Amino acid sequence: MLRTNNCGELRLDDKGRSVTLSGWVQKSRDLGGMTFIDLRDRYGITQLVFNMESDAALCGEARKLGREWVIRAKGTVAERSNKNPKMPTGDIEILVESFEVLNVSKLPPFTIENETDGGDELRMRYRYLDLRRPVLRDHMILRHRMAFETRNYLDSQGFLEIETPYMIKSTPEGARDFVVPSRMNPGEFYALPQSPQTFKQILMVAGYDRYFQIVRCFRDEDLRADRQPEFTQIDCEMSFVTQDDILETFEGLARHLFRSVLHLDQHAFPRMSWEDAMRRYGSDKPDLRFGMEFVEITDLVKGKAFRLFDDAELVAGITVPGCAEYSRKQLDELTEFVRKPQIGAGGLVYIKHGADGSLKSSIDKFFGQEDLSRLAETMQAKAGDLMLILSGPAVKTRKALCELRLEMGNRLGLRDNNCFKPMWVVDFPLLEWDEETGRYYAMHHPFTAPKPEDIPLLDVNPALVKANAYDLVINGVEIGGGSIRIHEKDLQNKMLSILGFSEEEAVKQFGFLMNAFEYGAPPHGGIAFGFDRWCALFGGQESIRDFIAFPKNNAGRDMMIDAPSTISREQLDELHLSVNKAAEKSDQTEASQA
Repeated sequence: MLRTNNCGELRLDDKGRSVTLSGWVQKSRDLGGMTFIDLRDRYGITQLVFNMESDAALCGEARKLGREWVIRAKGTVAERSNKNPKMPTGDIEILVESFEVLNVSKLPPFTIENETDGGDELRMRYRYLDLRRPVLRDHMILRHRMAFETRNYLDSQGFLEIETPYMIKSTPEGARDFVVPSRMNPGEFYALPQSPQTFKQILMVAGYDRYFQIVRCFRDEDLRADRQPEFTQIDCEMSFVTQDDILETFEGLARHLFRSVLHLDQHAFPRMSWEDAMRRYGSDKPDLRFGMEFVEITDLVKGKAFRLFDDAELVAGITVPGCAEYSRKQLDELTEFVRKPQIGAGGLVYIKHGADGSLKSSIDKFFGQEDLSRLAETMQAKAGDLMLILSGPAVKTRKALCELRLEMGNRLGLRDNNCFKPMWVVDFPLLEWDEETGRYYAMHHPFTAPKPEDIPLLDVNPALVKANAYDLVINGVEIGGGSIRIHEKDLQNKMLSILGFSEEEAVKQFGFLMNAFEYGAPPHGGIAFGFDRWCALFGGQESIRDFIAFPKNNAGRDMMIDAPSTISREQLDELHLSVNKAAEKSDQTEASQA
């Protein structure tokens, strides 16, 4: 073995022991007669000491070591005179007797420390160096622990981990598929799975009544902080269950992860209907870490000759505690915020409830003190509070007010990453109508079952049908979602018909599933959690990128291996694919330059 111990485990109890450590040179400090080197591996850092008086030659060789050189050092554990309480190994150091260079290193393009000087693109290009940083190491350890504890819990509940295929049939619903050409079947393609949805339902038909998989999924969609083209789900399905059974089982998983990973105990998760969430917070994933619920005041403000309110479908606001002293500049900033194109509000109305009880607003010309007092009472504003009001079309106004609420939560420091408020959102609409295409789309997916009492509405008014569906939301992040599934062929056919599938298209795309339903499909349902999102949430970050060992950038590229890339003409010919004209031109240019 090239080491007797790692760089994170030695303590004062080891004083006097002869040890061998191997790792990377984090930094070197020359202090006249002494040289100190911090040696790092994935377990931590240990200080090595070289003394010019006891061995000048060894100390001189140590001074030649560069950052990130790989060395093995032998020595004796000693107590440090200047202890470092910020390091687990800060009470000890190694008095080095000999060392060996195992490999040299070029000077890294950025500092390999938590607070690095490397930008995102640079660090992604040298991901193997970035992963040496302690902060990313901790993220990888957190991810491992969460996967381990997930498997522990689900195994204890009788679930089997079963793998499903990565090369499947492309389906038209949902995001774009990544497709894989088949060499042996010219002109035909596999798709990489967006989820194992149909396969886990087939497993229920097969009698494997409790399935799970920590599975890689793929979606060809525009990227953002919480999206990657390939991502990981905790995918689960159960037979002979109701919605309550599933919520109880997977609330148990969530509470187990809180307890085993973060050492936090969570009370029972509240449940809120989709309608209530939209009405109270303007979002189907509300952040419950702070208040500022919406208050609808449409009826109170009509008929005052203020067109912004009189012409509005909805007038609603939030009460921001303790912000009545906001300056005109701050209020103008908020007005500009809500007017951003991505938010889309026409303007912002404010009412200040002064500490002295006075009421001052941007609509004093139209609303007297009695009117303002009535509004303050309805919005439960106290002395010192600020009321912010938006108006316009109902859906658009709720969306804008949701963004304003979150912005105020950020400004006031109310969205604490160390505070967790999980909840279930239930009773979603089954379908949503798209004006542009003139048809219904599934709110979740085509296999979601309607509420049994709403099934007759499918023939009368599909828009009113509620789904037997549910989402787990934590701190305003949708961590997972699922539903009770359709398990009867006739109902599945009806659902596909409402979604615009012809009988032939339904058979072509999903005939295998509906055929399976004819062989004794049990009632079943399930859920899938965004594992990367859950890791980022537990790690106190918004971006999932640093919780994935080798992520893609916002353009979907792997900067380290430079993928995607072109392939040779021979490979294209084998796959029966025509060469892109631009690629042909590029090849010709390269050939002429050569």
